[in-house]
Amino acid sequence: MTGSAATIESRTLTPAQLTGRTRSHVIDVPHPRLTMHQEAANAFLALRAAAATAGIELSPASSFRDFDQQVAIWNDKFAGRRPLLDKNGRPLDRGALSDEAAVAAILIWSALPGASRHHWGTEVDVIDVAGLTAGQQARLVPEEFAPGGPFERLHDWLEIHAAHYGFYRPYDIDRGGVQPEPWHLSYAPIAQPALPTLTVEVLRQCLAGVELGGADVVSAGLRSIHARYVASVAAAAPAVLAANGILSPAARPS
Repeated sequence: MTGSAATIESRTLTPAQLTGRTRSHVIDVPHPRLTMHQEAANAFLALRAAAATAGIELSPASSFRDFDQQVAIWNDKFAGRRPLLDKNGRPLDRGALSDEAAVAAILIWSALPGASRHHWGTEVDVIDVAGLTAGQQARLVPEEFAPGGPFERLHDWLEIHAAHYGFYRPYDIDRGGVQPEPWHLSYAPIAQPALPTLTVEVLRQCLAGVELGGADVVSAGLRSIHARYVASVAAAAPAVLAANGILSPAARPS
């Protein structure tokens, strides 16, 4: 097998890997603690080293998350054991919501199990520890990355440098689905080709027989959920894809 063929094969995720049903595609890094695909982890460590030269202590707040973890998060929110928030971050009263409304509220900030990009080993939520004051905890809200926020400098630095290491922000603006997450980085060489392979049918098969809060609502609306909360994301810039040997959708032959 040639080097380029081996690289392409290692970047191709199986349905079990896409949906977080296995950890066969990820490795654990002890410092900083994160779990990612080997290639994505190497790229993140290089990005972290570059950030350090600018006085930024780039640290992962979350990386790989498996299917069972995502189910637990989902079911806790559906049952009201974890807070439900509206798109502006304000608490919602679960008892006042229909099951349909609860599912819609969960999807604003949390992915459907099997549909989380964090299953792929390509995603990492980041903060700048150097931007926090003593005792301050990161909350991962957009205000922290806005002007005057503790991660303003990190935000601006990533805008310039993340692409050089293969990373981009899939949740850059509000497209009517997942709210903007300036802390969420995606490793384009693996994530970009993974997205179209996570089809509605892959998700439906993954969720079959799973004890999921609002399962009837999810099943009835799965195609719409996929279109709005899975497929409706930013694409990596063509320059990022070209640098890593991947054609952008517009450049692919028909």
